Amino acid sequence: MPKCTINGHEVEVKEGATIMEAFYKLNEGIAHYCYHPGLSVAGVCRLCIVDIEGNPRPQIACNTVVTEGMKVTNQAEKIKDGVKWVLDFHLINHPLDCPVCDQAGECGLQDQYMQFGKYSSEMAEPKVKKHKVVDLGPTVVLDSERCILCSRCVRFTDEVSKTNELGLFNRGDRTEVGTFDGKPLDNNYSLNTVDICPVGALTSKDFRFRQRVWYLKDSETLCTGCSTGCNVKVYYNKEGAFRVKPVYNEKVNGHWMCDEGRGIYKFVNREHRLLKGRMKQKGQSTWTDMDAGALAKEAYQVIKSAGEKLAIILTGQYSTHEYQILLKNLPTKNVFHWQNQAEKWNEFDGLLLRGDRNPNTKGVELAMNASGIKTDWNDLISGIKSGAIQTVFVAGPENMAVYEDMKEKIQSLGSVQNIIWTTACKSEDFEKLTNNVWLVPMKSYLEKEGSFINNQGLEQKFKKATTIVSEALTLAEASYLVSGQNIPIIKMEAVDTFIDASRRPDQVTLEHRKKNEFVYKRGSL
Repeated sequence: MPKCTINGHEVEVKEGATIMEAFYKLNEGIAHYCYHPGLSVAGVCRLCIVDIEGNPRPQIACNTVVTEGMKVTNQAEKIKDGVKWVLDFHLINHPLDCPVCDQAGECGLQDQYMQFGKYSSEMAEPKVKKHKVVDLGPTVVLDSERCILCSRCVRFTDEVSKTNELGLFNRGDRTEVGTFDGKPLDNNYSLNTVDICPVGALTSKDFRFRQRVWYLKDSETLCTGCSTGCNVKVYYNKEGAFRVKPVYNEKVNGHWMCDEGRGIYKFVNREHRLLKGRMKQKGQSTWTDMDAGALAKEAYQVIKSAGEKLAIILTGQYSTHEYQILLKNLPTKNVFHWQNQAEKWNEFDGLLLRGDRNPNTKGVELAMNASGIKTDWNDLISGIKSGAIQTVFVAGPENMAVYEDMKEKIQSLGSVQNIIWTTACKSEDFEKLTNNVWLVPMKSYLEKEGSFINNQGLEQKFKKATTIVSEALTLAEASYLVSGQNIPIIKMEAVDTFIDASRRPDQVTLEHRKKNEFVYKRGSL
């Protein structure tokens, strides 16, 4: 493993590593656009020039391999001046779009100008006008004028998604990114091109103009869209969650995530959520709204009287700890795993997306095996029909969109005497239940901490980001209450609570108004 010196700091790198990788390892700032650690080296932006001792000319860091004893710097005046000139050339035709650009606030162009540029432009020639608001496909919009031709997006579709929709067309300063005729940018990883775009050229149709990034907070969590368990960041404020972006994890998802996983955040927002506990007695058509905790305590009497006639239904949407607590608080061998589309579980697109659309199927199986439980769904249906099972506790799916058999399962449970259904989201299907029903609102994955075990058996922890529905319970909390116990007091880190959508504007206090969240995590000047 060769050693080199970067800006006076010695670092050891793996054999064949580039100078750019050495800069990354030391967390030393270096100007660059086209380089991305998840893509091949293109060397087209020429911004990452460095001075190597003994070499008469500047070299680009992204395509120069480290050798033993090499001494490198990007702090020499000739290098700083060179970077300014290259930046100037990149900006010759760049429009002054910052006030209206969706990338403002997290733009690599802005960041690098402030760190490596700060020059007075000497260009008097008119800018080359290019196409704006180009519809590349169902998810991405292109502004060609902003593009600096780093080719990251083109290399992504060539090397990662392998769908080859994008290319560079024309020559010189007329060059533009575009799609080949009749082939729109339409693959399940297309939004990664927006993530890696260093300027505001590629924007997401879903997120475009919905929020300024400085009004958002972010928190690392896990994607619950399938059993891969991609590491992600969710971006949110008091109005709701607005987008999800991947976080690098070499063992799980690398630098990427699928487009399907990016839409999971939507169901956690208030408009899709069960905000209050709801109860309906058999034969009644109207529901009674109740506090979630009070409703769960009332359901205790039903579960207590059920005795051996109680059954539990688990879905792979909760944390491993929640399953363990639930099975401990409600000890019964009548535990059934609701396996949605189990026939597709072995499907895999070769990159990230798996047929098992649950984040913790392995966790369900582990908890049931640890309790010595082996049951079949047909046993549940038979038990309901024979009267051997009269009360069912359902740990319902959080992401109902991937449960295509919701209606079918609800119909199959329609003849049981009592149903306690824990769920994060509301559904019209619940209205069709005609037995005694208790709907207990659950916290979403963003509102609690725990762990999921992915398809490969890797257990990953996730932390609480925020509170969206303050009255909602975790599955563990609900299990304590329905078993007649009090919820253990656990000291939690303080987090923001979303604003109540029903509150009138004149009732919104100063602390609820939109604010620049980034100023609360800035470093010193």
